[in-house]
Amino acid sequence: MSKIRQVIASKGLAGFYFDDQAAIKSDAKEDGFIYEGTPKTKGFKAVRQAGESISVMIITDDGKMAYGDCAAVQYSGAGGRDPLFLAEDFIPVIENEIKPILIGEELDSFRRLADKIDNYKINGKRLHTALRYGITQAILDAVAKAKDITRTEVVAEEYNLKIDPMPVPIFAQSGDDRYTNADKMIIKRVDVLPHALINNVSKLGKQGEKLIEYINWLKERIYQIAGDDYKPIFHIDVYGTIGEAFDGDICAITDYFEKLEEAASPFTLRIEGPIDAGSKYEQLKQLKKLRESLKGRNIKVEIVADEWCNTLEDIKEFVDEGAADMIQIKTPDLGGINNTIEAVLYCKEHKIGAYQGGTCNETDRSAQICTDIALATRPCQILAKPGMGVDEGLMIVYNEMNRVLALLKSKKEVF
Repeated sequence: MSKIRQVIASKGLAGFYFDDQAAIKSDAKEDGFIYEGTPKTKGFKAVRQAGESISVMIITDDGKMAYGDCAAVQYSGAGGRDPLFLAEDFIPVIENEIKPILIGEELDSFRRLADKIDNYKINGKRLHTALRYGITQAILDAVAKAKDITRTEVVAEEYNLKIDPMPVPIFAQSGDDRYTNADKMIIKRVDVLPHALINNVSKLGKQGEKLIEYINWLKERIYQIAGDDYKPIFHIDVYGTIGEAFDGDICAITDYFEKLEEAASPFTLRIEGPIDAGSKYEQLKQLKKLRESLKGRNIKVEIVADEWCNTLEDIKEFVDEGAADMIQIKTPDLGGINNTIEAVLYCKEHKIGAYQGGTCNETDRSAQICTDIALATRPCQILAKPGMGVDEGLMIVYNEMNRVLALLKSKKEVF
């Protein structure tokens, strides 16, 4: 079996930007593509700044190169996450701490090596989630190369999963260009759309009227461009702004959800992050109340948990409490991709929807590897990433999925 001979790190750009969510939610003003205002989250030098990544390359003793990308979410430092991830701060950690513990390791098991990295501590503290994310991607790639099989097959083999020959539904995100980008998604018949980035009450409307108007427009646009036989799921991320607009009043929010359902009908509607209650405990409590209120009135809008549900342990708590119909498994926030795998499997085991998400601020490589693991674990949907331009992220995920499925179909023993 191959062994690790060398570990090399290089600085990279991410597919989007780091945004200071606290500043955007308060007084930061849009000016072209930047935000004016003073950063409010520790580590930010501007409300919007360039997204960064680190490529981690593993060289095996038989000369093969495997790699993964460390990346962090757009809203780093928000909702209990790790701080801003800047490449120059963390490349020395890879060179001085990670390289010595990986060199010489046998590439016999993804789970064993991923667990070693995911639980490695420096001064009693685990590595930044972005580091664990990228290093475990590289390990998965290296094990796949050592065994001469796909990354999907490695995950299926080590977690005892049966590979399904069908694609996993893809969810595309529009960013702020929610009209033009929705058109792109409709033309390409994306399975789940459009995200819409409703991250400020000014975009929602003081009583939510702007979002209702947008949903009405989206529905009519689908009929106009694609016809009646195209039935995507509507999934809109509101970043807690509904709770903010209605002062956290569950009855008022439930009334509003009824209007949203009526606007979206006959399409299935998912609302991500309807409330940001300010802490995990309050978030669990408020989302659970809202879900029960919606069920009590037979309102079919599905709630998707995101903020305050960042780690594998958080996801298990949200699932166990029944606080959402679907959980966004925000891949970089979970650290090692072994945790993403475990999170998807936990949601499925407990009959809660698993949305294997991530961030626009990732890279092509992390998107490819996330697609590969999703083909083994089968979440309800996966995010088209990185970027906010729709086409690029959709192309990367769609093409990777079809490449791997075609390869697997060529191996008749896989299915």
